[in-house]
Amino acid sequence: MRYEKIDNNLFKKNRTKFSKQMNPNSIALFHSNDEMPYSGDASFPFRQNADVFYLTGVGQEETLLCLFPDCPNPKFREALFVRRTNETIAIWEGAKLDKSQAKEVSGVANVYWYDEWESLINSIMFMSDTIYLNLNENDRFSNKVPYNGILFANKISQKYPLHKTERSAPIMGRLRSVKEKEEIALIKQACDITNGAFRRVLNFVKPGVEEYEIEAEVTHEFVKNKSRGHAYTPIIASGYNACVLHYIENKATCRDGEVILFDFGADYANYAADMSRSIPVNGRFTTRQRAVYNAVLHVKNEATKLLKPGTDYTEYHKQVGDLMTEQLVNLNLITMDDVKNAPDTWPAYKKYFMHGTSHHLGIDVHDFALKWEPMQVGNVFTVEPGIYIPEENLGIRLEDDVLITDNGILNLMEEIPIESDEIESLMNS
Repeated sequence: MRYEKIDNNLFKKNRTKFSKQMNPNSIALFHSNDEMPYSGDASFPFRQNADVFYLTGVGQEETLLCLFPDCPNPKFREALFVRRTNETIAIWEGAKLDKSQAKEVSGVANVYWYDEWESLINSIMFMSDTIYLNLNENDRFSNKVPYNGILFANKISQKYPLHKTERSAPIMGRLRSVKEKEEIALIKQACDITNGAFRRVLNFVKPGVEEYEIEAEVTHEFVKNKSRGHAYTPIIASGYNACVLHYIENKATCRDGEVILFDFGADYANYAADMSRSIPVNGRFTTRQRAVYNAVLHVKNEATKLLKPGTDYTEYHKQVGDLMTEQLVNLNLITMDDVKNAPDTWPAYKKYFMHGTSHHLGIDVHDFALKWEPMQVGNVFTVEPGIYIPEENLGIRLEDDVLITDNGILNLMEEIPIESDEIESLMNS
């Protein structure tokens, strides 16, 4: 791993919190992600299942965690199974964790080889009444092919058909949405690395540069600062491309007079940053570009004030819609008649601001959480309003990552330039 070692007390706390939410005499199994084929004999870089990492800190394939707090055999109240390593694997792939290293990383006292899990767990399974299984229940996820979680859950359900099964996701969503101080520090580190990348491109951008060249500069800054790389596919969108919400080709030439929309964030220790900024290619906003920019910034700042303990997620987005409506009317993009005549299902402001304003952030960029529960202290949210005007080849989005605290909002990206005057000053210094 590139990142600094994480204190395993974080993972111990996370396991304790989960175990306390389990039904009596139940067992929970968490299985690692698939290794995904790329082409030929190559695979995509491995990315650990978010729940497995949250509970163990182990980032390698063929990992399984067993939690059975009421198990009569104390060796299986917490048991971790990791891939058996040997000299051949070390030579061809690099050494995997041995048992002592897995114990040190995770804080789990009882570590076994992955190829032993079926026989060992079978010996205790019949002591339990309920099995907790974890699937990806992120509401933005749509599985088009069977993935490891589904295959594993089916296998366990078929092997133990008389056990009651429970979903781990409701517990995990509640736990993962409230960040421990160690998690906040990791997200802040990802934000700081992202800050360095943004400042780097401010000094790099000029008319004629290619979008992919900017992406390369960002990637360079990420990797040299112990990031694995991008937390998600980066968006470097100049001119009209900024009006395509998920534009990821990054292949156009940035032209004089255009604005570039950036949406990128570093991955640090499996935790994500998520930042959006918009800058003028030539270092100077036009009067119109500045007006739209400042309108978006106003909405972002006012929306941030709405993020408080007890706030309803759906109501929050309605209030942000009202803020955006006012700005779009001021920019002469919509009229009050448009507002009055628009259907409730698609308010007038949606013509120029069609996505949500905030989402949870953590191990996943769109982190798993229970959105129908009120906001609370410890939540980390993005705040990312935007205005997209295709007829003007102009798209502006501004996004920061913020933490809800007992004393208000802490902006984890407060050091990243965002005021239009500061952007221009840095680009022309």
